[in-house]
Amino acid sequence: MDRMFHPRSRRIAPLVALTAASLLLVAGCSSDSGGKKAEESGDGGTAGKANTPQMTVALVTHQAPGDTFWDIVRKGAEAAAAKDNIKLVYAHDPNAGEQANLVQNAIDQKVDGIAITLAKPDAMKDAVSKATSAGIPVVGLNSGLSDWKKLGLTEFFGQDETVAGEALGKKLNAQGAKKAVCVIQEQGNIGLTQRCDGVKKTFSGATENLYVNGTDMPSVKSTITAKLKQDPAIDYVVALGAPYALTAVQSVSEAGSKAKIATFDLNKELTGAISKGTIQFAVDQQPYLQGYLAIDSLWLYKNNGNYSGGGEQPVLTGPAFVDKSNVDAVAKYATKGTR
Repeated sequence: MDRMFHPRSRRIAPLVALTAASLLLVAGCSSDSGGKKAEESGDGGTAGKANTPQMTVALVTHQAPGDTFWDIVRKGAEAAAAKDNIKLVYAHDPNAGEQANLVQNAIDQKVDGIAITLAKPDAMKDAVSKATSAGIPVVGLNSGLSDWKKLGLTEFFGQDETVAGEALGKKLNAQGAKKAVCVIQEQGNIGLTQRCDGVKKTFSGATENLYVNGTDMPSVKSTITAKLKQDPAIDYVVALGAPYALTAVQSVSEAGSKAKIATFDLNKELTGAISKGTIQFAVDQQPYLQGYLAIDSLWLYKNNGNYSGGGEQPVLTGPAFVDKSNVDAVAKYATKGTR
């Protein structure tokens, strides 16, 4: 597609248009080589659909198997695609090298735009450069807030993970916590590291990181259980995703620990756990909004030359706390898979 003006030449306020739309259902498939094949949306969702020529947009994330967080991101992306007459191609791989290859596949397919996560920015740098050199606009979402501008992305939608971690650390202080363990499910993921670093910065108690294999839930459970048995002084487990927080509930029980659990991110089961009190609170970054805005922004760029944040500032979707005081209001959306 033709390149418009440079993102820094205009400052246009972010456009947030959460329009009810039919969600496109897609079937996932994976290759034997470990890379994830592209998954295409259908042609449904005509209610409120734009009458602009159809675009093809690739959404390429670092989603790992079993991480339901990305189902929510994808639903937001699909809603925007349905509204904007976009053919959405979704591909994912937690391995940064494979993710970069998926970006190259999108370039080879001559898509009209790419939305990408930057969990490991250095590994994605060359792929992003090739896309922009080919005249394909690239926007970022979820991870990569510190790197999106220097890598040449036009826009970014997500939360400041350090700020989110700092907020959680302060919350732990208010809860009277004394010792916390921060569970990192993917080594080298800059966003996860920033979360734990943020917690450590503001939490007045002791904290340490615990690395687990996020693609193997039985291993996650056993590793957390062993840590809690080894150190009964731990009174808070901080998880970095809903599935890992729910697994930590089992670990606390098996270890006979009195530790409480806090987490980043939501899903339907997580809101239920907050209601029951088995998990104390969660930091919500609104993944549906990230997926929706990333895809919608590429339509706005193509059809009206817009840049949310003016190409200079990110559009922040979090953080916000969900606890017993407000979980009921959020749960009705989580039940639909959109929070």
